[in-house]
Amino acid sequence: MPYNQELSLARSRSLDRPGLSLPAPVIDTEAQAAEMYSYLQTYWRILLRRMSTILTVACTLTALVAIVSFKMRPVYQATARLEVEAEAPQIQSLEDLRRQAPGDDAFLGTQIQILETDDLAWRTIEQLGLQGNPGFASPEQVEAHSDPSNPNILRDWLVRKFRKALDVERVRESRVVKVSFESTNADMAAQVANALATNYIEYNFHQRYDATRQASGWMEQQLDELKAKVEKSQQAMVDYQRQNAIVNIDDKQDVLAERLADLSKQLTAAESDFAQQQSLYQLVKSDPVHVALLAENELLEKLQEKYADIQGQYVDALGQFGPNYPKVGRLKAQVTEMQNFIDQERQRTVERVQHDYLAASGRRELLAGAVTQEKVELGKLSQLLIRHNILKREFETNQQLYNSLLQRLKDATISAGLRATNIHIIDPPSTPVVPIRPKKLLNTAIGLLVGLILGVTLAFVQEGLDNSIKTAEDAERLVAVPSLAVIPLGPSQRRPRVTGRGQRNGKSLGEDVLGLTVLRHPSSTLAEAFRTLRTSVLLSTSPRPPECVLVTSAQAGEGKTSTALNLATAFAQQGDRVLIIDGDLRRPAITAALGLPNDKGLSGFLTGAHSLHEALRQVDPQLPLWVLPAGPVAPNPAELLSSATMRSALRELRRRFRYVLVDSPPMLVVTDATILSTLVDGVILVIESESTARGAVVRARRLLESAGARVLGVVMNKVNLRHDGYYGYSYRRYYQSYGSPDDTPPNSQVNTLAASS
Repeated sequence: MPYNQELSLARSRSLDRPGLSLPAPVIDTEAQAAEMYSYLQTYWRILLRRMSTILTVACTLTALVAIVSFKMRPVYQATARLEVEAEAPQIQSLEDLRRQAPGDDAFLGTQIQILETDDLAWRTIEQLGLQGNPGFASPEQVEAHSDPSNPNILRDWLVRKFRKALDVERVRESRVVKVSFESTNADMAAQVANALATNYIEYNFHQRYDATRQASGWMEQQLDELKAKVEKSQQAMVDYQRQNAIVNIDDKQDVLAERLADLSKQLTAAESDFAQQQSLYQLVKSDPVHVALLAENELLEKLQEKYADIQGQYVDALGQFGPNYPKVGRLKAQVTEMQNFIDQERQRTVERVQHDYLAASGRRELLAGAVTQEKVELGKLSQLLIRHNILKREFETNQQLYNSLLQRLKDATISAGLRATNIHIIDPPSTPVVPIRPKKLLNTAIGLLVGLILGVTLAFVQEGLDNSIKTAEDAERLVAVPSLAVIPLGPSQRRPRVTGRGQRNGKSLGEDVLGLTVLRHPSSTLAEAFRTLRTSVLLSTSPRPPECVLVTSAQAGEGKTSTALNLATAFAQQGDRVLIIDGDLRRPAITAALGLPNDKGLSGFLTGAHSLHEALRQVDPQLPLWVLPAGPVAPNPAELLSSATMRSALRELRRRFRYVLVDSPPMLVVTDATILSTLVDGVILVIESESTARGAVVRARRLLESAGARVLGVVMNKVNLRHDGYYGYSYRRYYQSYGSPDDTPPNSQVNTLAASS
C-alpha cells in the first residue's frame, strides 16, 4: 500500500476511537519532494515501457509526412507590393477639415476587400486565359464544373479556386499592401500577381473617372441655376440704385464718416476744455486771494512779490524813523499804490477766466450740435444703404458661388481626362525561384514532433487502459500473497501478442530453451533468479519446507512450465532427489522441453496401461532429477486427476523423492489445476509481467481459496528490467560493486532478492 494511503487509513482509524483527536497536520517538505519524484519516476517508467509505441507512432507519422512532402508538387508564390495613398478632398470649411480623410486602417481595409472581390478575380482570369491553363485548372476539372445551361457554375468555381491561391495583406504600420498568388507554375504566379495589381489600378482609376463625370454633370446643372440667380440679384440692385439716385454712394459715405469722426474728436476736446475752464472759474471765484496761483498769472505774482518787498521796507522804516519821517510817507504811498495795482490785476484775471469759461461752453454747444447733425445725415444715408447692401451682398454671394462652381467644373473636366492615380506598384512581382511549399525538412521535423506527442499520448492512453500486472508489488497488493521471485525477461524471449481478454495467440519464443536455463547456463542471471526462487520456496513454510508443490498460472503462455523445470533443476542441484510431474494431460510440454519420449506417462499409469516405475525418466545421469511425462492425451483428464489412483501415486512419489513439483494446465482454462491444488503442500502462481490481466489473477486466487489450496506466493515472470527503474537501479549498483561472474547482467538475482525482502 502506498505511503499516502497507509497514512490516510491510520488517520481514519484513529478518528474512529472515542476521545482521541489528531493534531494539526504537518506539511513534510521532504515527503512531498519524494512523492513528486515518485510520480516523475512512474511517468518515466511508463515512457520506457511504451517506448515501442512511441517510436512506432513517431516513425510512422514522420515517414508519412516525409513521403507526402517529397511527393507534393512545389508551389511558388509571387508577390507584388502596392502603395495605397488616401486621396484627401479639398478643404472648404472647418467641418471639411475634421473629416477631410478617412482613417488609414478603415481605408486600407476597404482597399484589401476590393482586391479580393470576385469581379477583379474574374477579370484577371479572363485576361490571362486561366480557364484553359493546365497550371491553374486541368481540362478534367473544367469539364466537371461546366454546365451549358448555367455558365455561372464554372465561373464561381474558377473564382473560388483563384481566391484560394490569392493572399492580400497589409504591411504593418504602413500603407503598403502585398498581393501574393500561389501556383505550381512560377511564371504564371508572377503573371497573375502583376495582372491583378494592374486591374486593381485600372478599377480605381475608372471609379474616380466615373465619380468625376457624375460630379461634373451635377455641377453643370447647379451652374445654370446659379447663373439665373446672379442675373436676377444684379438686376434688383441696379433698379434700386436708379430709384434712389444712388451714385458713388461709397465715397459719400466715407466723407460723412470721416467728418463725423473729426467732429467727434473736436467735441471731445471741447468738452475737456470746458470742464477745465469751469473748474478754474469756480476756484477763482471762491478764492480771490490765490488768483495768481490758480490762474497762473505771472504779472500778478510779480506784483504781489513787489508789494511784499515794499511792505517790508515800510515796516522797517516805520519802526526805525516813525510815521512822520518823509521816507516812511513815501513808502506808505508806494504800498497803497501797489495794492491798487494788485486789485486791478486780480479783477482783470477773474474776468479773463470767466470769459474763457463762457467761450469753452459756447464752443462745446456748437460742436455738439454739429455732431448731432452729422449723425442724422449719416443715419439717413445708412438707412438708404441697408436695402442696397442686402441686394449687393446677395449679388456678390451668387457671383462667388457661380465663379467657384465654374472653376470646379473646369478642374473636373480636366482631371477626368488624366490617368493619375493614388495607387502605385512599388515592387512588381518577379518569377519566384524557390518554392514556398513543401518545406520538406520543416514538415519532417514537425511530423516527428507531432508523432512524439501523439506517441506519448497514446502511450499514456494504453497505460491507462492496460489492466495487466507489471511489478511484484502490484501482485502482492492484488492477491495478498508474498512475491517469491522476479524472473527477468530472457534474451531469447519475445512477448506474445495479447488479445482483448488477455488470451495469447501463440507460445513465447524460447520456451523450450529457457526450461533448462539452470542446467545449461548455471551462471546466468536467469539461473540465479530460479535459485532465489528455490530459496524462497524452502523458506515459505516454517519450520518444514513444502515437499510437493504445484506450479500453475491463470492463463496459458505465462512461463509456468519453464519455471517448474528450472525450479526442479535448482532443487536437484542441491543433491536431493527431485521429481517433476507433467500434470498437463491436454497439452504436455515437459517432455518436449527435455527432448524425452512421451509414449509412457501419467495418463497411462492412471488408466492402468503400465506401472509408475516404467513411466519415470531421469533427465541426466549425473543429476538426481526425474520426470514423470504426461503420456498420451487422455479423453478425460479431469476424472483421471481426481481419482484415488492419483492420490495414491502422489503418496508413493513423496516417499521416493525429496521434492515433487507438478506442472499443471492454466487455472482459468480447465479445472485440472484446481483439482491438483488440493493434492499438494502448496501452490506457486506464475504471473507474466505486463501481460497477465488483474482480473485473471484475482479469479485464479479465488479458485484456489475456494478449493482450500495453500498459495505459497507468486512469481513475476518475464520482467523487463529496463522498464522497472527500481530493480534495474539495484542491479547496476550491485554488479558495479561486485562484478558479474560471466559478464552477463544478472538481473534476476537482484530482482528476486528485492522481491523476497
